[in-house]
Amino acid sequence: MKSTTESLSPTRVKLTIEVPFEEFKPSLDAAYKTIGSQITIPGFRKGKVPAAIVDQRVGRSAVLDEAINSALPGWYSAALQETNIQPLSQPEIDLAKFVDGEPIEVTAELDVRPELDIPDVSTIEVTVEDATVSDDDVEEQITALRERFATFAEVDRAVQDGDFLTIDLSAAQDGELIEAAQADGMPYSVGKAAMLDGLDEALIGLKAGETATFSTKLAGGDLAGQDVDVTVGVKDVKEQQLPELDEEFAQTASEFDTMDELRADLIDKVTRGKRMEQAGEARDLVLDEIVSKIEAPLPEDLVAEEIKTRRDQVEQQLSAAGVPFQQYLDDEEMTIDEFEADLEKRVRDSLVAQFVLDQIVADEEFGIDDSELSQHIMRRAQQSGEDPNAYIQHIMEHNHVPEMVSEVLRGKALASLVESAKVTDKSGNVVDLSQLRADGTIGDDEADTTSDEVVDESADEAPDKA
Repeated sequence: MKSTTESLSPTRVKLTIEVPFEEFKPSLDAAYKTIGSQITIPGFRKGKVPAAIVDQRVGRSAVLDEAINSALPGWYSAALQETNIQPLSQPEIDLAKFVDGEPIEVTAELDVRPELDIPDVSTIEVTVEDATVSDDDVEEQITALRERFATFAEVDRAVQDGDFLTIDLSAAQDGELIEAAQADGMPYSVGKAAMLDGLDEALIGLKAGETATFSTKLAGGDLAGQDVDVTVGVKDVKEQQLPELDEEFAQTASEFDTMDELRADLIDKVTRGKRMEQAGEARDLVLDEIVSKIEAPLPEDLVAEEIKTRRDQVEQQLSAAGVPFQQYLDDEEMTIDEFEADLEKRVRDSLVAQFVLDQIVADEEFGIDDSELSQHIMRRAQQSGEDPNAYIQHIMEHNHVPEMVSEVLRGKALASLVESAKVTDKSGNVVDLSQLRADGTIGDDEADTTSDEVVDESADEAPDKA
């Protein structure tokens, strides 16, 4: 078999596959066997019918059709490997020449990644936020940790901001109760995250056993965005009591013996989180700069397909949240034309960024070993919140491993680009990202910790002293 390519455009190629008829004979023999097992001929066992009898019964052309349809997928896959083509679309296959006993010629037209003129990344300069850790940053983590180990005491007073309550909720519209908007014995924290506009204001000042009614708009469900009247009743009021910042707290909330040790550890982890934020910001800015400097031809069918996919995802998410699409546009202060223009721009930029990284992977010949792939899959499992074994089983069953491999390789390509660019913080200091890993982390494994994870990690490390 021989394969050749012809460029039809910067994003489309014609692949020609030539197969000597001798190489086609194994597929032809298999077709005779398959068809022979499907027909009944007196005097012959199924699957043992001679080729000449099969030709008499079903015709030689039927056998040829069966054989060519069976052989084409393998020829196409082999041709892609031989020509090192990575398709972006399903091929339009044409059996250009197929005469019994003569060489076979197949053509396939398909979309491919364009060759890009990537700018000199060393000339790119970006500025990221400083990675300084303020006293407020540390106090925020300590406060959150204290709240994790707080106790609650029931109090006989009016509700105040920060109290923890048990409440009943009942919504009605035009005097008719809304069945899907009734709740009894629901825990609620005042001032943390209001479920309904006006709820906190209605609760503050009430005592246990008292109720209040207020008007608001439902956030979800069939009546999302509609005006309703909500009656809220307070069952009990509890006050949060934070532990003292002493050695006992340090030993309860962490593996450390003193508050000084705990505070130093939090500072270190918050600093790592800030560095991670810097790395993430640098990656985005550098890639955006590269994309902005490239005029890349794109397969329009691929663009249209991706736009539709993303549009469908937005609509599905809005539907699940009970938010009409027009309401979403109103909230975002966008017209439908502005939404579609923004979506198309983001899709085109995303595809160019993907093509840039894939070209860097190919040019630099990045590789991946089993341990890198395993670590990436485990991180993805942790991010998804799923059981790691179930997550791994899912990606194996649905053949998502190639996607994981591409993610790691593109991460390596992006890390190399960021390392080549000049990155400074707002104070003018050069930011060293030479240890930026393919998964976006820096340095050793502990650098995976971000500032948002500090409290959870400290709590997970706590011995059973509470």
